[in-house]
Amino acid sequence: MNQNKITLKEKIGYGFGDAASSMFWKIFGMYSLFFYTDVFGITAAAAGTMFLIARLWDSVFDVFVGIAADRSKSKWGKYRPYLLWFAIPFAVMGVITFYVPDFGSSGKLIYAYITYSLMMIVYSLINVPYASLLGSISSNPEERNSLSSYRMSFAFIGSFVTFMLLQPLIDFFAKTFDSENYEKTQQAVESSISTSAIAWSFGVGVIGILCVILFFLCFSWTRERVTQIETEDNTSIKTDLNNLFRNTPWWILVGTGLAALLFNAVRDSVAIYYFRDYVKVSYKMTGTGWDITTIYFLIGQAANLIGVIAAPSISAKYGKKKTYMISILLAGIFSVIFYFIPNNLPVIFLLQFIISMFAGYVLPLLWSMFADIVDHQELLTGRRATGLIFSSSSMSQKLGWALGAALSGWILAIFNYIPDALEQSAETIFGERIMISILPAVCCVLAFIGMLFYPLSDKKVKEITQQLEVKRQNNQ
Repeated sequence: MNQNKITLKEKIGYGFGDAASSMFWKIFGMYSLFFYTDVFGITAAAAGTMFLIARLWDSVFDVFVGIAADRSKSKWGKYRPYLLWFAIPFAVMGVITFYVPDFGSSGKLIYAYITYSLMMIVYSLINVPYASLLGSISSNPEERNSLSSYRMSFAFIGSFVTFMLLQPLIDFFAKTFDSENYEKTQQAVESSISTSAIAWSFGVGVIGILCVILFFLCFSWTRERVTQIETEDNTSIKTDLNNLFRNTPWWILVGTGLAALLFNAVRDSVAIYYFRDYVKVSYKMTGTGWDITTIYFLIGQAANLIGVIAAPSISAKYGKKKTYMISILLAGIFSVIFYFIPNNLPVIFLLQFIISMFAGYVLPLLWSMFADIVDHQELLTGRRATGLIFSSSSMSQKLGWALGAALSGWILAIFNYIPDALEQSAETIFGERIMISILPAVCCVLAFIGMLFYPLSDKKVKEITQQLEVKRQNNQ
């Protein structure tokens, strides 16, 4: 194994990959429900069911992508080639997904199911190998923490770019190609973003071009160094899966990760509705065109980024597990407080900053702990199933967002949400307030309880790393 120290350029290059993924993922997480109800034209319940079905089976597909990536062989390594092969399909499918065809209601729903499912498949084909790359760049736990921090930092930077650009892009293209819709949007005080179909397609297309560039840079600037102790051909897929299902820390981390991502999914999906229907502040920042919802998202991403940057140093002092537990618990406590605050923008923005900062501590630790589980399983079984294990992290991510988006759609329907209405009922607004505060807090409590049982302490991880290094040296 090459023991070369990871350069700053390579860490940045690795971060570019998640910047690209997150630019689209934030569109899916924060805007897709609104797009399907108020632009595409299907009900909230139908959209929620579609999110659940498409992402549930796609999360299973992630496992097969991980298995395939583990067995891939090329001059570029196992995982990097996928960044090269699927960058352009990733962007193209994004535009197709956010296109509104001139079909009837049944045809539209079929189109939505097909295109959204294909988008999730392409996302898996590039994101699962990308995530697995973390376990292949370095075997040093501290370097992995650093790489994970760079990854999540750039993920939030990518999200930040999406929030800065998407609404102004959609407004620009609406004004250019659909002036009637644009004027209607401007006259509606409560409206937060244009519902012009063509503007959404063009806006997502611009973001897609940026994603392609970042994926190509990630491919070019990274290298795979960590090799497996044994040859891969003597281990079957069935054995890999059996080893994984017997891995107790993996089960715990998937569960806690699912709860943590469900927390984000529910809060993010309902934010546009919450500000349009409950807060009702008509404002667009001069020179940017950002409305109150976009500013709220940007504050959250800035706070997330602060948490991500601080996570390595805090976890180095207190340990990953303890830092994770305290952070997720505080995020839940402040989420409960969010429900009881008055309709006051400064207080809303302050709590958004605090909650998002604590949530920012959690995500890089989650990815770093999945890399630790790769080492744990290799020590126990002699098999380094990096792609398979990291595909499970992608699986928990997609399940979290699937359940979160589905719940958001279903709960809006339960509380009688009416798409594209200028005024929602008090019952609907109450449901939106619950979804942005109390439900996320419940998810935080579940994640905290799960992490109580996680057995891989920092001391244990170091012992595993040292034992693997001895085995690799003896194997050379």
